[in-house]
Amino acid sequence: MNTEERREKVLQRLVASSIPVTGTALSKEFNVSRQIIVGDIGIIRAMGTQVYATPRGYVIPDHGETKKLIAMIACQHDNDGLARELEIIIDNGGKICDVCVEHPLYGEIRVDLLLSTRKDVANFLKKVKDCAANLLLIVTGGLHLHTIEVPDEETLQAIKQDLRSEGILIEEANEQR
Repeated sequence: MNTEERREKVLQRLVASSIPVTGTALSKEFNVSRQIIVGDIGIIRAMGTQVYATPRGYVIPDHGETKKLIAMIACQHDNDGLARELEIIIDNGGKICDVCVEHPLYGEIRVDLLLSTRKDVANFLKKVKDCAANLLLIVTGGLHLHTIEVPDEETLQAIKQDLRSEGILIEEANEQR
């Protein structure tokens, strides 16, 4: 199989998968290094396909979903508040699309999370613990933004209220798409 054929098969694999696929799994499946897969993903993106790199693996968004409400919320907490913040959003019916911080040197740093279930949150928290890396919020004293997806305005308000009551929501960043 040549390089172009492999990239096409990687793309087909991601399109067919309903769950994220890790670079390691793809590298084993196609008998190449993980770095080759990273390069393939870069080329696939450059060709116009939207591929998200999440903590759980690569995923191509399902564009067949019904229109949902997208909102940006501003939060602040220390490392200990992470689990509670994520659980509040998920338990109220939201999906956490990403996290964003404003770095004083590099500007906006945004990372796709794509967390939509308690299991996703548990896996993310385990990965945080296992890799012992600092969270992005360390750069900003705990201040960060999340893009969240919710089915309706009522769900968004419930999330904001619960975050507010925990002292996590710091402002109403009402940018909705």
